[in-house]
Amino acid sequence: MAQITVRDLMAESGVAFGTSGARGTVIAMTDRVCYGYTRGFLSYLAGLGEFPAGGRIALAGDLRPSTPRILAACARAVRDSGGVPVFCGYVPTPALALYSFAQGIPSLMVTGSHIPADRNGIKFYRPHGEVLKEDEAGMSAQLVDLPSFTFTAEGMLAEAEVLPPVTDVETAYVQRYIDHFGAGALGGKRIGIYQHSAVGRDILARIVRELGAEAVLLGRSETFIPVDTEAIRDEDVILARDWASQGAFDAIISTDGDSDRPLLADETGIWMRGDVLGILSAARVGAAAVVTPVSSNTALELSGLFPRCRRTRIGSPYVIAAMSEERTTPGEVVCGYEANGGFLLGSDIPGADGTTTTALPTRDAVLPILLVLTVPGSSVSAQLASLPQRVTFSDRIKAFAPELGEKLFGMLQAGSAEQQLALQTDLFGASAGEASTIDATDGIRTTFASGEIIHLRRSGNAPELRCYTEADSEARAVTLNREALTSVKAALGLSHAES
Repeated sequence: MAQITVRDLMAESGVAFGTSGARGTVIAMTDRVCYGYTRGFLSYLAGLGEFPAGGRIALAGDLRPSTPRILAACARAVRDSGGVPVFCGYVPTPALALYSFAQGIPSLMVTGSHIPADRNGIKFYRPHGEVLKEDEAGMSAQLVDLPSFTFTAEGMLAEAEVLPPVTDVETAYVQRYIDHFGAGALGGKRIGIYQHSAVGRDILARIVRELGAEAVLLGRSETFIPVDTEAIRDEDVILARDWASQGAFDAIISTDGDSDRPLLADETGIWMRGDVLGILSAARVGAAAVVTPVSSNTALELSGLFPRCRRTRIGSPYVIAAMSEERTTPGEVVCGYEANGGFLLGSDIPGADGTTTTALPTRDAVLPILLVLTVPGSSVSAQLASLPQRVTFSDRIKAFAPELGEKLFGMLQAGSAEQQLALQTDLFGASAGEASTIDATDGIRTTFASGEIIHLRRSGNAPELRCYTEADSEARAVTLNREALTSVKAALGLSHAES
């Protein structure tokens, strides 16, 4: 019987906690590693009194090829820890969360979200909320058993684990939106649904149809496509515009791989940025306090729509923690959103016909899409035009090695505040002008005298450098982003790096 702490297992395998759960390459995420993570999670919960002997644990997954294998390893870990796995099928992450919160049981979702299929991950939930950063530290310290006879030399299960029959969580998730908006809320609309390989692709179509719209299915794929709602692929931009030109849609909608992040295109097929969708959604629920990461569009504050706006580090655990702190006045609506569009409802809100829609403090893709599509007499493009015209854009340098990150951020953070501003001006001045302020909440976010913003940050989910830019027009935000990445590559000697 081998014993190891989760922290040492992380170091041994290279599978570490990112911005949202554990992530790693499929090769590194052996059954042994996934089993160890799950046992560490359950051991931590047992210490909190949240996982009793014989307790149920809900499991679900996305549609990437490695997910069934990893789910089996997690189910074995649940059984070996004295628990009962409840398999909820291949469903959206928020559908799993809605079920597990209602049941008051822990859960885990096997998903790599938007990252390529050669990677995957596990997202953990306590009985009433996401695992937060302090919980990750507690999990990492757990000493877990890894029975040698359970695994092959390659770290795979020696005996097959059969998942239990599927427990239906889809029906309650669909009904949540029928109840909130009311049957017929989308009556007369024609909605294109870009299905690709999203786990919630059929559920999304079902919801749209049950709300009275015509749903036209587009782009379904049986091969996993890594659709990133924060860095939309050029091919998806082209697809949406082509579909819109041919289909006379009121909107085109989609989600990322585990269907917790939305994509919404207007009637012309132009994808709306997730942080703008978050502002419109927060206004629709009457939010008194809105929490969002530092990378989101500053139209939030400029709009003047919300009494309180709060910025955090990037990642839903930080948003959720801040939302909890903002819930100080009974009856006030608190919500959050991320630049990728995931909307987090921190308070109960009224629905149609006197119903109450309960809080769901985890990323959800369906609610923000429907909040915008059900505005009476207003197109998606008209709602966008009603906000201050600040536009964000994001891109990345892929295969960005950790040592490159150390070099870049060491350079950007060297010296006094004045020296750092001077360096930013030297590096980006030809594009953005003089640097005026630097925010180091998460990465390096620089505002220039022109009002334009360049934000550099290492991804917590993949070996990438993320670049976020903000300007007064889409064309300018895109140009600024490309020029910023070109400057970074030149400074690091990476003029031919992939982006």
